Amino acid sequence: MNFENLGLSNQLLIAIKKLGFNNPTEIQKMSIPDIMAGKDIIGESSTGSGKTLAFGCGIVEQVNPKEGLQALVLTPTRELAEQVKDSLKEISSQKNLRIISIYGGVPINQQIRDIPKAEVVVATPGRLMDHLQRGTINISKINILVLDEADRMLDMGFLEDVERIISECPTDRQTLFFSATISREIKRLANKYMIKPTSVTAEKMVDPEKLKQVYYDIPRNMKLSLLVHLLQTENSELAMIFCNTRNTTDYVVKNLRANNIKAIAIHGGLTQNKRTKSIKQFNDSKAGVLVCTDVAARGLDINNVSHIYNYDISNDSNDYVHRIGRTARAGESGKVINLLTDRDYANFTKILDTYPSFTIESIERPYLKKIMAITVDNERYSQEPRRHSQGNRRQSNRRNNSRSYHKGN
Repeated sequence: MNFENLGLSNQLLIAIKKLGFNNPTEIQKMSIPDIMAGKDIIGESSTGSGKTLAFGCGIVEQVNPKEGLQALVLTPTRELAEQVKDSLKEISSQKNLRIISIYGGVPINQQIRDIPKAEVVVATPGRLMDHLQRGTINISKINILVLDEADRMLDMGFLEDVERIISECPTDRQTLFFSATISREIKRLANKYMIKPTSVTAEKMVDPEKLKQVYYDIPRNMKLSLLVHLLQTENSELAMIFCNTRNTTDYVVKNLRANNIKAIAIHGGLTQNKRTKSIKQFNDSKAGVLVCTDVAARGLDINNVSHIYNYDISNDSNDYVHRIGRTARAGESGKVINLLTDRDYANFTKILDTYPSFTIESIERPYLKKIMAITVDNERYSQEPRRHSQGNRRQSNRRNNSRSYHKGN
């Protein structure tokens, strides 16, 4: 099947050809015909599966220039809002639609000036609610509503805002939910706000045969030294390092840079300009390591990631899956490296209980050079030992191996 078989207009086919897409992905083949027919859709597909193009075709087909705001896309993060806006502009290149993104962390006045001219708005729920309360946006004529990464929005606590926004839209609209997982709450929203929705599920993009998962069980004061060692010795293209907090993210970045590793950070505490710049640097391969919180785990268009490092083990088992889903795509191999300390045992066990098919291999830690760790405020944090004797390693391994982490073998 090719795009010509999906019922797309010539305008869309020209735009898609210019983008260099030859064959539709699985989620596109499954959803575009029903989207173009005006049906409500619940689409389950992973990040990077091509869903933006799928719902973008519906938006471009239905929205007319200079007829006011007609389409609304909700996304959980600022970065995804920008990314979706840019993609929609490319898809609509033959139709000259005005497409804007609105989100927090940037001045609101320019958004207030841009909204009356827009036919399509891509928004985060919090900032859109701000505009609704101010009366600076009117969504009463929306004919297509999209919730992108719906599960992530609900996980981030946007349920009340999302329901309020949906209720402000016309009832005779087309509604599209796209999500990596279809939770009970998403099903409840679908039953409440959608009309006889069609459910489509695409296979996960990650190739399990190409994905290797390992873990190192180490003392807390060795974690940073091990990370530096692995980054210097592993043969990687782009690497993503996930931390659970902003402070840890900043701490890791500062210490990697101090050890001549080109690393950049992205988390919710940075200004939008810095976050956008970081993603561009990483995508342009100007920095080989991106250290981030889970805000970067979902939705971002980041390619050629060969290694995922979990510096902290995720508190949520689903977030772990989203993290590792950044690698082993499109036939390429990928590696996930978990750095485990005693603080991570509970989270790691929960992940393996949730996903018993995962095989995560235990790796003996190597000899490590000492590094002088520093805090974000440039004070000395700790001095890690230069080397650890074979006897100490064996004793630690015997102690750590008393915990069983191998499941699904």
